[in-house]
Amino acid sequence: MIYLVIALKSEVQAFVDRDKLKKTKLGKYTLFYDETKKIILSGIGVINAREATQALINQYDITDDDIYINIGICGAVQDYEIGSLLEIGEVVYDGIAHPFKKSKKSLVCVDEAISEAKYDVVDMESYGFLDAVTHSPAIKNFHILKVVSDNFKPESVTKEKTKSLIFKVINDINKLIII
Repeated sequence: MIYLVIALKSEVQAFVDRDKLKKTKLGKYTLFYDETKKIILSGIGVINAREATQALINQYDITDDDIYINIGICGAVQDYEIGSLLEIGEVVYDGIAHPFKKSKKSLVCVDEAISEAKYDVVDMESYGFLDAVTHSPAIKNFHILKVVSDNFKPESVTKEKTKSLIFKVINDINKLIII
């Protein structure tokens, strides 16, 4: 099974539309699913991502074949083209680096949207997801994938643009994680 933790409904909607996913509840969370994947809508922020990921971990038996993925949009410096899919290998949170995959991008997880390029790549959920999956020894396979939505202009990001950006990279995501 593939378990996806996604913060925004507009990010999830690309998968729902493409795969005709069903909708249910998992505790306080909305869960979208089919026979190969379950997507939990976490909400924005580290705590929400951590708790939603933990809800998946607690609810379903973990097998060696399971894949856990955090997918979402991110802000990045202008070196990164809008719509670029980034495979993250290190998350920096509160000044502490948490590397987990070699030769992949580093991302800084922040607690609120920022409008200046203090870092190369930022998001608001990755550390919560990473913290939950790395504290569950049964999880062997996990990924953090981010799509560049803006160059530190969070006000320019709309629901429609977010859905479109995710939809455009779904096939690339599938190739990376082999859905």
